[in-house]
Amino acid sequence: GYHADRWKNLLIQYSSPTKAYFDTSGQDPFCMYNYLLDITTWNKSTRRGFIKVKITDYAGNTVESQMNSEASTFQQYKRVKILTGFHRDIENIAKISLTYSTKTLIGPKHKLRILHMKLKSLNNPKR
Repeated sequence: GYHADRWKNLLIQYSSPTKAYFDTSGQDPFCMYNYLLDITTWNKSTRRGFIKVKITDYAGNTVESQMNSEASTFQQYKRVKILTGFHRDIENIAKISLTYSTKTLIGPKHKLRILHMKLKSLNNPKR
């Protein structure tokens, strides 16, 4: 990692465009492993809510993402991209679980039907 006051000088030296992610964890060792969740939903009616991602490796180690603070809008056959972060890195993913929540206690429960899903590591894009 880089100290926050020195990141700009380190990135300017690259001639090509550079992406930088500054999300950190509130826990030691303070690093976050960022993933891009790209999903297409199948529900006929529009849904608005939050998605939490849980990934498991072949040894059974599991890590769960933090829930985004802003709700996403899901419409039929529309792709939605969500940036999600984990406190630990899982190298060989065996299972991905999604939990959909509207964060409301009153009202009907809704399901979010997923037509297509892709989870891509931003820290290790070749995975």
